[in-house]
Amino acid sequence: MTDYEAAILDVDGTIVRGETLLPDVTDGLHALEDAGCSRLLFSNNPTRGSDHYRGKLTPHGIDVDPGHVLTSATLSAEFLATTHPDATVYLVGGERLETILEDATVELTSDPDVADVVLGSFDDSFSYETLRDALRALEDDVPFYGTDPDATIPVDDGLIPGSGAILAAMEAVAGREPDAILGKPSAIAAEAATNRLGVDPAETLVVGDRLDTDIALGNRAGMTTAVVLTGVTDRTDIPDAAIEPDYVLESLAELETLL
Repeated sequence: MTDYEAAILDVDGTIVRGETLLPDVTDGLHALEDAGCSRLLFSNNPTRGSDHYRGKLTPHGIDVDPGHVLTSATLSAEFLATTHPDATVYLVGGERLETILEDATVELTSDPDVADVVLGSFDDSFSYETLRDALRALEDDVPFYGTDPDATIPVDDGLIPGSGAILAAMEAVAGREPDAILGKPSAIAAEAATNRLGVDPAETLVVGDRLDTDIALGNRAGMTTAVVLTGVTDRTDIPDAAIEPDYVLESLAELETLL
């Protein structure tokens, strides 16, 4: 028996780092199964859709239902298709995100002068020219969104700049913040996760490696939170942090201790 009916699990930095499965994380996943907890994988990765994680984790013996996977990319696509169904979107982002948006029938443009909406995200080809065009797209006070706030992304050999770094540059030149960040820890993200699970937030556990996204999401929604130390958060970061987790775990492998 456990106090939790469901768990929201971060992926990058919690289950995998780059392309490598973190040690013994399957122990934690099996503990969830044994406790009868439903599971939602929720990544702020704006370059991947739900099917990617099934392909990535199935070879490691981790069964993934794409219907129980959210990414900031799929969430952004759903949000724009629902709230701006007839809008033309100017994207600062990569080709994978572009495909995910188009699959959701979001109309995209490469012309900043005809943008109805601007979406900023991770773009590994980001340049001065990209920033100049983004400024043009934002000049008419059009709605401005970001896929996620992650300033860095954990990879096999360290960290690389993420969406948050690019959004900061866009904010600086436009003189305005995004109207909303769609991924974790936004209220939009919390509502999407809760709707997917269909479980009372008070009976939901959130586990992730970032205080400012994973733990903030859980705190915002009234869920129990646990930070793992396999990603960007170090134990020394926690005492002085403005965002406090309920639990600290060395890794997802220790999840059984909470169940």
